[in-house]
Amino acid sequence: MEAGKTPKAAGGRKGAARRKAVSKSQKAGLQFPVGRIARFLKKGRYAQRVGIGAPIYLAAVLEYLAAEVLELAGNAARDNKKTRIIPRHVLLAVRNDDELGKLLAGVTIAHGGVLPNIHSVLLPKKTKGSGSESADEPKSPKSPKSKGK
Repeated sequence: MEAGKTPKAAGGRKGAARRKAVSKSQKAGLQFPVGRIARFLKKGRYAQRVGIGAPIYLAAVLEYLAAEVLELAGNAARDNKKTRIIPRHVLLAVRNDDELGKLLAGVTIAHGGVLPNIHSVLLPKKTKGSGSESADEPKSPKSPKSKGK
């Protein structure tokens, strides 16, 4: 310490060293912005008063949902041998998950496409012995016209 200068107590405003600001998100251990969500809740006039726990809870729920969708979309991207998540991967992730599919049932994802699905009626019919028919058994005629030949 320099001569003649004494450290001042932190109680006074004038000479006190300012503490580093800690955000509400850091206090709650979240990545989503608690302060911004609190501001939006107040500005949106959803209620006259907004409690301190409401934006924290909402930020935690939104962060969880985002993490869940991103994890599933990352798995879908890896399945398609891609390193970048595109809207198609998000759609595949959401529609293949029961709970997320129910939550986002009425949502359209732009450039997502549709789930690959072929109706069972359109699939070719399976015969009983498709590859195991012997040569001495005559094949059944396909149309009634071929019987008269």
